[in-house]
Amino acid sequence: MTQLVRFGVSLEKELLGKFDQRIRSKNYTNRSEALRDLIREDLVRKEWQEGKEVAGSIALVYDHHKRELVNKLLDIQHDFGTCIISSQHIHIDHNNCLEILAVKGSPEKVQRLSDSLKAVKGVKHSALGMSTTGKDI
Repeated sequence: MTQLVRFGVSLEKELLGKFDQRIRSKNYTNRSEALRDLIREDLVRKEWQEGKEVAGSIALVYDHHKRELVNKLLDIQHDFGTCIISSQHIHIDHNNCLEILAVKGSPEKVQRLSDSLKAVKGVKHSALGMSTTGKDI
């Protein structure tokens, strides 16, 4: 089991009040859990900045009736096949599809994949969710 360490933190009363409001709105049961998540979030950003192997997701919404769009998206995905570990295709409605890619690799390559997919004409929305492999967190 991981050893817990208790420590004190000094904050301005107003800042602490805003923090407490924020963590209540996000359903945290205590400050410790919120602080742990803030620290982990910062460590994940650091992994991306330092070029360590990362994981994440890319979500795309597009009109599948758009001529050649699906083929262009698939060609890009094949070009980046080494960093795509899974994909899911969901039919939102008659015209719109949601594609979710689980990715792992260097931050630079994952970002290039995300940017390449986003730039294809006909993609309505694209979002890169940056996460971690969990090895260093």
